[in-house]
Amino acid sequence: MNSRFLDLLAQRYDSEEKVITEIINLEAILNLPKGTEHFVSDLHGEYQAFQHVLRNGSGRVKEKIRDIFSGVLYEKEIIELATLVYYPEEKLQIIKNNFTNEQELHTWYSETIDRMIKLISYASSKYTRSKLRKALPKQFTYIIEELLYKTEEPANKEQYYTKIVQQIISLGQADKLIIGLAYSTQRLVVDHLHVVGDIYDRGPEPDKIMDTLINYHSVDIQWGNHDVLWLGAFAGSKVCLANIIRICARYDNLDIIEDVYGINLRPLLNLAEKYYDDNPAFRPKRHSDKKQCEHEQLQITKIHQAIAIIQFKLESPIIKRRPNFNMSDRLLLEKINYDTNEITIHDKTYELENTCFATINPEKPDELLEEEQEVIDKLLFSVQHSEKLARHMNFLMKKGSLYLRYNGNLLIHGCIPLDENGKMEEMEINNATYAGRELLDVFEQQLRFSFAHPEETDDLATDIVWYLWTGEYSSLFGKREMTTFERYFIKDKETHKERKNPYYYLRENEETCRQILQEFGLNPDQGHIINGHTPVKEIEGENPIKANGKMIVIDGGFSKAYQSKTGIAGYTLLYNSYGMQLVAHQQFNSKKDVLLNGTDVLSVKRLVDKELERKKVLETNIGEEILQEISILNSLMEYRYTK
Repeated sequence: MNSRFLDLLAQRYDSEEKVITEIINLEAILNLPKGTEHFVSDLHGEYQAFQHVLRNGSGRVKEKIRDIFSGVLYEKEIIELATLVYYPEEKLQIIKNNFTNEQELHTWYSETIDRMIKLISYASSKYTRSKLRKALPKQFTYIIEELLYKTEEPANKEQYYTKIVQQIISLGQADKLIIGLAYSTQRLVVDHLHVVGDIYDRGPEPDKIMDTLINYHSVDIQWGNHDVLWLGAFAGSKVCLANIIRICARYDNLDIIEDVYGINLRPLLNLAEKYYDDNPAFRPKRHSDKKQCEHEQLQITKIHQAIAIIQFKLESPIIKRRPNFNMSDRLLLEKINYDTNEITIHDKTYELENTCFATINPEKPDELLEEEQEVIDKLLFSVQHSEKLARHMNFLMKKGSLYLRYNGNLLIHGCIPLDENGKMEEMEINNATYAGRELLDVFEQQLRFSFAHPEETDDLATDIVWYLWTGEYSSLFGKREMTTFERYFIKDKETHKERKNPYYYLRENEETCRQILQEFGLNPDQGHIINGHTPVKEIEGENPIKANGKMIVIDGGFSKAYQSKTGIAGYTLLYNSYGMQLVAHQQFNSKKDVLLNGTDVLSVKRLVDKELERKKVLETNIGEEILQEISILNSLMEYRYTK
């Protein structure tokens, strides 16, 4: 090993004893049970539902409370304690309002602090003291550690512990301590969070989800198709930008663009007001909890049309300059007969309805008006100079990837493109052919290059980012073609259908899943594919656990737009040292309902895979890193301290 590197390392471990101590510590950690992994997917801006699932650890919090206090507390008390852990600030106010005198409140404080200390102790039992200390509120770390290591021998220190709690209460610090203990519990029940794609679009608050993830103690993200759309816009893709504005208009979420990220939509509105009128196909989807006047709805409808036409125009040059994308069938503006108002697709002619072609020149249908070009240029400048969006996109890039191999499992949002026989589909990029894992690696390399060079707007890398959103062999899209145009303008619903990649029925087959796991260098006997992207229609009896347990699909409909089809409000997955559990969630109504009634959204837990032997840190990705650290420390010992 490089002697200069070892010399630098010796500055940190400047004695033999320090090296030995660290080796002993790391070797011991390898034998601890693995931490709990929490998997969520397809959040689609549903911040409130996501917050609740995150705070209750998909039921882990209440499960641990039951482990400790079953038979000791009544069910109502267990629910109240769980709710206090989920939403400590709000629940404290409700509870305190129920007490008529200070003595009763002080008694409740003492009992609650004692219970929460026991809960912290139990939740942290498989962690080192060092890791526990990092999870505790800094201002109370010393006090909590004293209470945590309280001896059961009453004779010696009982009054000491009692006095600590009494002083906390008398000095008015009980609320702060309970709040700190609640958030520490939330952190301890989940060691690591995986977000298997699609934070953005459809729902109203993706920005708040991003802020939560930025502050979360341990997280990774597998990009979804909607996430890549936002990354592409920030990286300089005008067609990706047009898509995100169109989707926000469609779902009545333009305030995300304008109010949250500070992107000026006035030039787009002026263009829309000039060329477009009301159009039923472009009216925004209504929110049950959001009211808008007719004038606002009309403005959104016009913006929706304006940006959709800009999007369709921007797609054409990419399709033409990238023949390897094999998307010539999507040059739809050129397939329109503007005299008869008809279009010919796949040798069949359809009448068009709800058209809004005022800015299209039939001779050059993909040519932007000067006004349209000016609008999209201004929008791109605004996007790339949004400080908040830059912070969110940089985090998404730093913590994200197209796929992740983690603790023997493959995490991927969309699909591995396959043909009907289960063979990995091939795609040519830069005069080389790629398939399977190699294809995804090239996609990710191109995305990262595009993000690092936002000044390049028409290069191959930026075009590939858009292809990831809509291309046939994209691992994030996984369909033959995206029929956005048809859904707006053609009445025949047969044209709206998007034929899925064979992956989506072949993933029911265990052998296919084993083949994919092998392709990614994972053990097919022990590994699983954890998948998002396509909502599981539980209401129709679809099973999220497929291929004899090798495939687990966890998109169950966090997005309210999907819940009528799925019948539930999302799946999450828990993977601890004992095995995997899939959790189905019912619709999240409101935080108020949880606080007042103790209503929870958990439905059913299903065992996916039980470990024959309890899995240790040694068998995880973190274990691999620790083994490398031990190897380096042993080299340091041999280099500096062994004579």
